[in-house]
Amino acid sequence: MPTFDAGDRLLRRTARDGGGWTGGLAAVALLGATAELLLPAALGRAVDAALAGGSGRWAVFAAGLVVVLIGVDTLTDLASGFGAARATAGLRRHLLRHVFALDVRATRRYPVGDLVGRLVGQAADAGQAGNAVVLAVVAVLPPLGSVVALTIMEPVLGITLLAGLTLLAVLMRAFVADASTATAGYQRVLGTIAGRLLESLTGARTIAAAATVHREEDRVLAALPELGRHGRRSWELLARASARTSAVAPLLHLSVVAVGGYALTAGWLTPGQLVAAVRYAAMGAGLGGVLATLNHLVRSRAGAHRVAELLQQPVAPVGDRSLPPGGGALRLRGVRVYADDGRPILDGIDLDIPAGATVAVVGASGAGKSTLAAVAGRLHDPDDGEVRLDDVPLRDLDGPALRRAVGYAFDRPVLIGETVHDAIGMALPVDSTPPTDRSPAKPAVLQAAHLAAVADVIERLPDGYRTPMVDTPLSGGETQRLGLARAFAAERLLILDDATSSLDTATEHRITEALIGWAGSRTRLVVTHRPAVAAAADLVAWLDGGRLRGLAPHRRLWADPDYRAVFQPAGGGS
Repeated sequence: MPTFDAGDRLLRRTARDGGGWTGGLAAVALLGATAELLLPAALGRAVDAALAGGSGRWAVFAAGLVVVLIGVDTLTDLASGFGAARATAGLRRHLLRHVFALDVRATRRYPVGDLVGRLVGQAADAGQAGNAVVLAVVAVLPPLGSVVALTIMEPVLGITLLAGLTLLAVLMRAFVADASTATAGYQRVLGTIAGRLLESLTGARTIAAAATVHREEDRVLAALPELGRHGRRSWELLARASARTSAVAPLLHLSVVAVGGYALTAGWLTPGQLVAAVRYAAMGAGLGGVLATLNHLVRSRAGAHRVAELLQQPVAPVGDRSLPPGGGALRLRGVRVYADDGRPILDGIDLDIPAGATVAVVGASGAGKSTLAAVAGRLHDPDDGEVRLDDVPLRDLDGPALRRAVGYAFDRPVLIGETVHDAIGMALPVDSTPPTDRSPAKPAVLQAAHLAAVADVIERLPDGYRTPMVDTPLSGGETQRLGLARAFAAERLLILDDATSSLDTATEHRITEALIGWAGSRTRLVVTHRPAVAAAADLVAWLDGGRLRGLAPHRRLWADPDYRAVFQPAGGGS
């Protein structure tokens, strides 16, 4: 039994995902191959019949086969287009769901531009798998059928053609092996360049301000020579294989014609059979035309391997439990998180946060504050230990229940949604009826906007909460406040990771007052480097080198000079 790696298994599955269109393509292509094989025989019979003064029914039959071949070409284009579109769409949906299900640590290993390249480019290449496989297999049938037909007419002709086809097959096999490596390398380097380009576009203002445009161009395009080498290698291999097959094919054709001419003079063949033999020789020598189809198959296989590499990344398991009644009590036990190099980022964290409490998380840069915030709401799981919300392990919660219960706000939020209302209420249950421009905002969205001190900004927009995000000009502080409002819509646990860094002092004070004095039972975990926020919290979790050094009110910890040093400018940040 042959063994297949993940890329080849994905290639086979994608080929099947074309569904009925791929099956229809196979049927139509097989019909075309059959008609192509019958046409030389029909022409030969028509010639013999004409020379013998017989009827023209073989000529009519040959004309009918030509009509069939014309129809096959049209239907092949239609079936291959729809089949590839269906397979590509299914693969992209599967890949996108998988990427979103990965934890944040897994996605950080791949630049965003590289992920987009795999989703857009390589998924489209892999989506052609069904077409490439079907057309490659069917393309081999006319040459093989020609060998059979010539052998039936005259064994020497069949042997001559078979010898030439064997040589062509050896040449094409070498092309497939070498081209696969070159194509995979090309796609890999292209993903690297795309990742660097997206990084540069994201930081375009910083690059312009630092006057490092030319240096950044060099960084983005540093891999361009390697990309060129892979590209040239691919074209060289294709050109070399084409040259070899182009040299062998005419010689093969001439060999069969020469043997056929001798057979005619020896009386082994009729004139009509010679005509058929010449056509079959041309068809057999056309095996070199399979090269283009094989090149498409190579690209599909390389794309499938790139997509499969992502799909092999394990996703976090999702439970099926819901939360019991409670107010958001958070408990961490023995939580450890390691960097890729094995260095501990969090080392044995034990932390109990009562329901409804506000806990500020402070520490020097690199102390593990953002990582603690990430595991507290299950942006990713700890490597060891357990996190519970209202005594339910976060691993056991189903996805929607977890996201309704836990809200995040970040220092640089990304606002997702068609409208401002959608961006704030992203985790809220979806309405059974689609909203309109006149639909009232949900109470939870209104409350969240007021708590984030952004309601007045929204109300000034042309369509209020139903204003499309693309038509909403926002400052950095307003964007951060909308991100805060989205987090405030959570039901039990609110996690703020330096989420007020872009706000002015007055607005931050308003939001801090609303956060601390928020009516209800929501628990707040606030990563901060500002002493005023820490002082307003019920407790402060002081991290030092990945360990919990202290858990107490701010005023009690303030007596420690090491704690005070955390808030000095040189030690600020997450």
